[in-house]
Amino acid sequence: MKTVVLSLFLSFSMLMGFAQEKTKKQIKEEQNLAKQKKMEALIEAKNYEFVADWAYPQGGRSINMTSNPNYFRIKKDSVHSEMPFFGRAYSGVAYSSNGGGLDFKGEMRNYILEKNKKDFTIKTEVKGQSDNYSIILIIYFDGGASLSINSNNRASINYRGNVAEIKTK
Repeated sequence: MKTVVLSLFLSFSMLMGFAQEKTKKQIKEEQNLAKQKKMEALIEAKNYEFVADWAYPQGGRSINMTSNPNYFRIKKDSVHSEMPFFGRAYSGVAYSSNGGGLDFKGEMRNYILEKNKKDFTIKTEVKGQSDNYSIILIIYFDGGASLSINSNNRASINYRGNVAEIKTK
């Protein structure tokens, strides 16, 4: 009789132990939630940078940018962009050996932040030295991102890459 009770007790305690373990799905959900919280904190602090892996010029094929240095930084209420540009330029744009990309600094105007089911969408406008830029940055919860820059003097261009905290030197 004691062995039956003891074996029932051991079986029940083993089942309780298995029931308390987290499934792979639960662990993955917790990791995704942690990534989401991290991205949300970066966006709220307005202190992050986008680095592109791919450029998608209008009417052209995709360009791998992994060996091409670039960044798009948001720091408090300002934007600093050093993104290469591939595409058509209109009047007022000088092609030079020291640039020709979307290099500008400026204060953000009309800043809008929307939180969606799977991403954050940031819309803003920046007045550069010689052009106005309309910017849409979509940041996914895992850190992946898509950047679209529209300009008065150039064709629009899209970039795909990642968002991370700005690394201090």
